[in-house]
Order: sequence, then structure tokens, then C-alpha cells
Amino acid sequence: MTQGHVDATGTVASLQQEGDAILMKFHAPAQVMKYVVEKGFIAVDGISLTVVECDASTLVVSVVKYTLEHTNLGQRKSGDVVNLEVDILAKYVEKLLSPREQPGQIQGHST
Repeated sequence: MTQGHVDATGTVASLQQEGDAILMKFHAPAQVMKYVVEKGFIAVDGISLTVVECDASTLVVSVVKYTLEHTNLGQRKSGDVVNLEVDILAKYVEKLLSPREQPGQIQGHST
């Protein structure tokens, strides 16, 4: 689930034709990649896409012909900067699993 809020920017690393689709590889910062998983979702320039593969610093999505023709992704080229947004559910899970603050405390400090 994405909401239209930009988490960070990334860069188009490569474009590879695959049938009627294009595999688009992006470099993304660690603050984004920690939430990216294969078959998960990421929004690139506000377009929700499924992640085909990923590693510590890059992710690949398959962009179908319709999306290429009806969005700005069809004009993207290597080196272009794109807006990235990760799945909000991943952020909620992280928050729920992180240590809780005690009343009257700011994390790491006591009052």
C-alpha cells in the first residue's frame, strides 16, 4: 500500500527489454531498500509496481506496455532521478517491533 508520499529518490540504473515489458533497475538508498522485498510493492514516480528482484542497493521492476504508454516511465532513461515510496505496511511493522518509549521518556533519555 502506498499513499503518495515520497520517501526518497533513486536513479534509473538500467533498462532491459523483455517481451512487451521493460525491466527497470533502480539504485535506491538504504533507507528505502530496508523495506523492499521481492514480490512486494514500491511506488516509482507515484506508480505502484511489483518488485521482481532486489539486493542491498538496487531493485528491479517489470513495467508492462500499458504502463509504459500511459505514464512517464515510458520516457525514463538511465541516470534519470525518480521518486520512490515504500509500502506503508512495512513501516508499521517496523514501528510495532521497535522498542517502546516509556511514559516521561524520550527514547534514549529520561526526564
